[in-house]
Amino acid sequence: MVPSMLRTIKPLNLQVSLTVACLLWGANSAVAQDWRGLRVTAESRCSPYRASDYSYPQSVEVRIIESLGAIWSPYTGRTFANRRETDIEHIVARSEAHDSGLCAATANTRRRFSTDLLNLTLASPNVNRSQKRDHDAADWLPTLNRCWFADRVVGVRQKYNLSIDRREVDALERILGSCMSVALLRSGASGSRPSSQTRQSPRSGASNVLRQYDDNGNGRITCVEARRHGIAPVRRGHPAYRYMTDRDNDGTVCE
Repeated sequence: MVPSMLRTIKPLNLQVSLTVACLLWGANSAVAQDWRGLRVTAESRCSPYRASDYSYPQSVEVRIIESLGAIWSPYTGRTFANRRETDIEHIVARSEAHDSGLCAATANTRRRFSTDLLNLTLASPNVNRSQKRDHDAADWLPTLNRCWFADRVVGVRQKYNLSIDRREVDALERILGSCMSVALLRSGASGSRPSSQTRQSPRSGASNVLRQYDDNGNGRITCVEARRHGIAPVRRGHPAYRYMTDRDNDGTVCE
């Protein structure tokens, strides 16, 4: 009886061990496919893409100009004479977002995405229609403000729970890994590896950050101001973070 029972128990133990090992492998695989809180997977079009599902009013351009402080493009540093010379530009293209998860989203979520200031900027028609189009960061990067651009791509994908493919992860990691700041620079500097001649002192850097985001001039940046400028949620590492209050100390404010 005893040997027979052992023969029964041993295979059972082996089966349990294999099951546990598979579960652990699956958990490790899931972790390996996560980057900055984003699910890393191939794009998938789970429903037909229609631009009309992602329509937006032309009036949103006024809000973009207000957030930029002028009619100019962060991609090239070019200043435009008037709004007729520009295109409204989605940093994460609408079709790209559709294939990264919004294909399963509600109509209301798609509309919010299309008009979200976090994902909007200005570009010349040539850049918007002929160069960037619906490319992601693996296939197109702006000439200037690449650190700001990369940070925005990550922030938009996080906000809308979008997935990201491995090629774009690699491209963004190369950029963000060299960034000293992800702030939008009006001069058009990229933000990566500044020289000693161009690096700002802490005092001048603080002045620029507060000038850009502190609307009431009290030396602090509120969530209302952060959302007004399209930078919320603000994560540790963003220049505005140090002037904000992270009450739960989780590295993110204005979630």
